[in-house]
Amino acid sequence: MSTVLVVHHAPSPRLRRILESIEKGLAHPDLSDVAVESVPALATTDDHVLRADGFVLLTPANFGYMSGALKHFFDRTYYTCEGAVSGRPYALCVHGDNDTSGAVTSVERIATGWGLQAVAAATELTGEPGRDDLDRVADVAATVAAHLLG
Repeated sequence: MSTVLVVHHAPSPRLRRILESIEKGLAHPDLSDVAVESVPALATTDDHVLRADGFVLLTPANFGYMSGALKHFFDRTYYTCEGAVSGRPYALCVHGDNDTSGAVTSVERIATGWGLQAVAAATELTGEPGRDDLDRVADVAATVAAHLLG
């Protein structure tokens, strides 16, 4: 069985709704052969990363950058997992009040260094996420799991 690791920092109600949509997308009945591990960024360990076959990353855009929690996750795991996760699929979701570009660029740079393969363009959300936004997030998360199933 393949595993998707959802690494998230969801401190606000908006981000928690987005996280719920990610988890909903990964819980689709067609994806029952894929296990999901959803772990806050500050609690995610090397073992979580090394066990995962794919990743969904969720962060707010804070001051034009990824959250400090997601940055700390990468600081703790980057070098110990470097080379071991190359080629694995991932999707990125970033939420901000008005601009997410700096956060997207910073996460994509690290994902490229790890050799991860994006299965979709980064999902960038601003303001209050609507039903279409949340459905899109669920679909992108499901794409990571579907990629593992072939």
